Amino acid sequence: MPGNRPSQTQTVVERRRSARTPVTIRVEYETVDAMFSEFTRNINEGGVFIETEQPLDMDEQVQLVFRLPGSPDPIKVTGRVAWVDSAETGTPGMGIEFGDLDGEARQRIDALVQRLRVERNL
Repeated sequence: MPGNRPSQTQTVVERRRSARTPVTIRVEYETVDAMFSEFTRNINEGGVFIETEQPLDMDEQVQLVFRLPGSPDPIKVTGRVAWVDSAETGTPGMGIEFGDLDGEARQRIDALVQRLRVERNL
């Protein structure tokens, strides 16, 4: 029955290892052909959702650079477009799955996520 099928977003959320935490961070990303600058909507140690009216194609590879709040050192990581959300289904943008996030960067992201969850009682 079509009304009982989970949406693409619900299916993606169910597959996540940990919940994303809302946070707005400027993120610069580039593909083979272009560079972009947008803002995140949420993050966890496995990936980030970038708000954009022009999401990239599924499985497209990107290079990301962003600074966590309170940290002067940028995080540089490759990723891939794991899912896309349109304006019709919610907030337009794309979920990026981190590919080669090193242990130190993962710890910094995890610490931010934990701190924000405590502050927001999530």
